[in-house]
Amino acid sequence: MSVRCQVTGKKPGYGNQISHSHRKTRRRWLPNVQNKRYWFPAENRWIRLRVSTKGMKTIEKRGIDAVVADMRARGERI
Repeated sequence: MSVRCQVTGKKPGYGNQISHSHRKTRRRWLPNVQNKRYWFPAENRWIRLRVSTKGMKTIEKRGIDAVVADMRARGERI
């Protein structure tokens, strides 16, 4: 399963890890993705989402109904 937020679409960032001697090796920065359950009152059920912490803040601010509507408009499966 990929490390991707279902709400914001955040994915890993890629770049170089630079050592003290300035050797460069590839590395990646993973987003803080959590598995979280939300009560979805429109359908009277729990939904399980894989969201980043920024996605959680978005859900808190806009509400689960608006976020799920945007996700479905994008074609995301819930």
